[in-house]
Amino acid sequence: MKVLILAGGYGTRISEETGIRPKPMVEIGGKPILWHVMKAYSQFGFNEFVILCGYKGHMINEYFANYFVRQSSMTFDLRNNSMETVKSNVEPWKVTCLDTGDGTLTGGRIKRAQEVIGDEPFMLTYGDGVSNIDIEALVKSHKESGRQITMSAVQPAGRFGALEFDKDDQITAFKEKPQGEVGWINGGFFVCEPTVFDYIKEGDKTIFERGPLEALASENQMNCYKHKGFWKCMDTLADKQALDKLLESGEAKWKTW
Repeated sequence: MKVLILAGGYGTRISEETGIRPKPMVEIGGKPILWHVMKAYSQFGFNEFVILCGYKGHMINEYFANYFVRQSSMTFDLRNNSMETVKSNVEPWKVTCLDTGDGTLTGGRIKRAQEVIGDEPFMLTYGDGVSNIDIEALVKSHKESGRQITMSAVQPAGRFGALEFDKDDQITAFKEKPQGEVGWINGGFFVCEPTVFDYIKEGDKTIFERGPLEALASENQMNCYKHKGFWKCMDTLADKQALDKLLESGEAKWKTW
């Protein structure tokens, strides 16, 4: 099963980084967040990726073009213009970097991958969110549901501290940024049947999270897989810094490989 990764947006909310690189190439602990997303799938044996590129997509192409050399010990014989791999530490990945246009919206990017996917189920996610989600359990839930798409649901931590009061309006409890304060939201890890492409009807101008997903839900064709573990989306510079700190402190719960 191929994994589609949306990686073409402008990332305007983290413009401090995306002025010089596409958002999925923003580094967490010295590796692009895109790499972290791919490792999450790879540990479950899903190693074929289709990266839906757009804004500054050439940088994603260049990263994977040079990936083997960066991850290997090499001997370069300059006199004979040859090189030899001494030791390599690369994942068994097959990566297709698909140019889907700078201004294309999420549904349009997915639709452009239809020829690459063919008539097979596929997985879909965003190139800016990390999680310790059980991909194997996600796929199992999808197959058992018999529906056209499975959406992961997560409970993000609240942005502010939460208070509890007694009948006299005195504070009885305080919880700093409690998880689940805003309820369940789209976690961004999907499993799709190829029929999902039929719901993308406005080409490049289709926002996947609106028309297609709304229609699938209204037709009772959307299964839900609830993930109660770690999940975080890198929307802002503060989010990137928080993920860096978790990695530095050994608390990177998404790093399960």
